[in-house]
Amino acid sequence: MAVKSYVVFGLGKFGRSVAVSLCKNGCEVLAVDLDEERVEDITSEVTYAVKANVTDPDVFRSLGLRNMDGAVVAIGENIEASVMATILSKEVGIPYVVAKASSQTHGLVLKKVGADEIIFPERDMGSRVARNMTFGRFVDTFELSNRYSLVEMKMPEEWVGKSLCELDVRGKYGINVIASKRGEEIVANLRPDKPLQEDEVLLVVGDNQKLLKMNKRK
Repeated sequence: MAVKSYVVFGLGKFGRSVAVSLCKNGCEVLAVDLDEERVEDITSEVTYAVKANVTDPDVFRSLGLRNMDGAVVAIGENIEASVMATILSKEVGIPYVVAKASSQTHGLVLKKVGADEIIFPERDMGSRVARNMTFGRFVDTFELSNRYSLVEMKMPEEWVGKSLCELDVRGKYGINVIASKRGEEIVANLRPDKPLQEDEVLLVVGDNQKLLKMNKRK
């Protein structure tokens, strides 16, 4: 399987986090920023890191990005640089460009100039924090639609030692257990007759109202 390669423009907190995470997941990452200190700080954690002014088309093209699988434009504070990096990424043939926006208007502009996906980190994180507070019993929540969510749920004490068949979670609670997690290990094909363990975290999909109802159970 070919290794995916990505370029990340802008090494603030968001961009740095994306670049390092991509590299940890086995991707080749070129990290780019105009701030030399930020570039030096990330050098040991990504494949390549360079200082460059991405608003200069000649400098941009000299980076050799034609064969990249995707680009992340994480420049939020400089709208001109953000827009130029997006335009030039599409011009050199990068097939998928994700761009960070600092406002709704900024996002609309980025979409107009070719960004395939717009990210609003502050807004999205605020929404996620609120959801995690609402679904307090769960480790983490991920919105799938307005109606359904995927949640990571600590093993309920009363479920330990019982199997999914015995518990009949779909019938009793209207939810689906799709996987379990132990540390970094995920088991996607759960045996319905296998007793559940105390240290497992369950990945559950369900209707938000049913998840909230379950969340209130003691």
